[in-house]
Amino acid sequence: MKALTLALLFTLSVTRPTLPQRHLSGQLERHSNGGRWYFAANGHAVYCYGPVRTVSTANGDLQRVATFCRDGSPVVPLKD
Repeated sequence: MKALTLALLFTLSVTRPTLPQRHLSGQLERHSNGGRWYFAANGHAVYCYGPVRTVSTANGDLQRVATFCRDGSPVVPLKD
């Protein structure tokens, strides 16, 4: 009886139908970890999924940047 019950539970968990995934061109895939709004140095708000990093600029200063943003840019300088 236990074997029959286990077999039934196993077949129910395996045979679930899956819906086809649609990917629209020009749209970023949703990330499972969510994101956050940041205030960019150019005065606009940006929604980014990656971590905030501190990088050095060309003149040697340090600048905070947000990574992997919704607008497609990999790095966006932030306003402090």
